[in-house]
Amino acid sequence: MRVFNFAAGPAMLPTEVLEQVGEELLDWHGGGMSVMEISHRSKAFVGLAQEAESDLRELMGIPSSYRVLFLQGGASGQFSFIPMNIATADSTADYVNTGVWSKKAIGEAKRYLKVNVAADCAASNYTTTPTQDELKLTPGAAYVHYTPNETIGGVEFPYVPATGDVPLVADMSSTILSRPVDVPAFGLIYAGAQKNIGPSGLTVVIVRDDLVGKARPGTPQVFDYKAMADDGSMLNTPPTFGWYIAGLVFKWLKRNGGLAAMAERNRAKASLLYSAIDASGFYANPVAPVARSWMNVPFTLSRPELDKTFLAEAAKAGLTNLEGHRSVGGMRASIYNAMPLAGVQALVDFMGDFARRNG
Repeated sequence: MRVFNFAAGPAMLPTEVLEQVGEELLDWHGGGMSVMEISHRSKAFVGLAQEAESDLRELMGIPSSYRVLFLQGGASGQFSFIPMNIATADSTADYVNTGVWSKKAIGEAKRYLKVNVAADCAASNYTTTPTQDELKLTPGAAYVHYTPNETIGGVEFPYVPATGDVPLVADMSSTILSRPVDVPAFGLIYAGAQKNIGPSGLTVVIVRDDLVGKARPGTPQVFDYKAMADDGSMLNTPPTFGWYIAGLVFKWLKRNGGLAAMAERNRAKASLLYSAIDASGFYANPVAPVARSWMNVPFTLSRPELDKTFLAEAAKAGLTNLEGHRSVGGMRASIYNAMPLAGVQALVDFMGDFARRNG
């Protein structure tokens, strides 16, 4: 029996996609073997890879002046790859600190260049985002980095920062494909796959042409955007199974109305859950309303001693992985693209019943 899986990542995948994977697992396209077992350089897999890239370009409106890379190393790997590829050791990059993943990116970047923290939301305990006017940007910076959505804290930017001629770099791991994106507003977008794209082990990088080919001396080839782009992300053996599933997810998104339709669904799911929290008197969300995430909704109970009971009863009701991140506690419901409205409604109904019995 399938449950409603509210995990932050690896997260639930569309049932249709999993069913197709199951049907094709032993015999992909009549070849008598799994897609995991064929050469990444075979005509069949190269065709699969090219089609996946084409579908992603169509979904996101990615111009031809951008390269699309399918890489390994996770989004955390990009914390290092980005400064190695688009900045020199004596340059300065601006970073906006809005939570755990921003801080990790900052810590790694400091190993490779000078970092200016353009805004730091620590004073709010990372429950809000800075306004455009609060960003203290460095003239002539190599780039500006921000995390549009903090998966752990449930904090999301309500706008795209304006950075002028300085390339804007975004870690979209938990928001990519959840709504339309103005790709030309960014110099580089990167995202781990395990939330809205596919299984863990795959990372998508969308990088503007003028930022490719600038890797500093000593950068390993498999970390060099140009080397990977020139070889179709196949300089070494890529994560073929993850790439295959990503392609199926892109097809699923296209069949279901694309990113505009996903935005409507995701807005409705988030609104339903936040409304239930705010009206309950029993649950609370710590994030400033203007900065609330559509994808990751943390909440606490008015009686924290009931946390374990809540989680146990929720699991029995088929609502799993609701425990908040170990660094913040409480609860967290991650409601990515694959989570249906029915799943959020089931959670809201359970929360109401639990509050009536324990409030």
